[in-house]
Amino acid sequence: MVFLLVSLTLLHVLTLALLLIATLEKSWWVWAESEITDLWYNCFHDNETETWLCATTSESDWLQSVQALMILSVVFSSISFLVFLVQLFIVSRGGLFYFTGLCQAFAGFTDFAACLIFTFHRKEILNDSRDLSRGRFGYCFILAWLCVPLLLVSGVLYVHLRKKQ
Repeated sequence: MVFLLVSLTLLHVLTLALLLIATLEKSWWVWAESEITDLWYNCFHDNETETWLCATTSESDWLQSVQALMILSVVFSSISFLVFLVQLFIVSRGGLFYFTGLCQAFAGFTDFAACLIFTFHRKEILNDSRDLSRGRFGYCFILAWLCVPLLLVSGVLYVHLRKKQ
């Protein structure tokens, strides 16, 4: 039981960290090695000063949807973790962690929706006249997709987890 609890806690912390990185880092779409776009900024690498110059992205309804869903995903996963820690001490013996699992599953579904929207509406989100075949998805987008099954699996595991002495 202790091994399962520790494993599930580590999975949750890992997933939450990956979700935060995917939401806050600067690589959802890469045009070239010197130009990247994320949910918040468009960045260019200045070779003279060796720094990144960033400007806020132009807002679109699709981009705001992805931003909101990713933030909701982080919030649901954080709430889920805090509720899990509280339930460890409050739930009676034999109790289930339904609310924790439900919050974690909602985090997975909101992350899934954000990734789908970005996948299918990247032309409108990037709001660029360039050919999209010249760019590629960045590592943050891949991390966001990786979080979807991890969040859903941990949500299901929480639902089936019973508290034992």
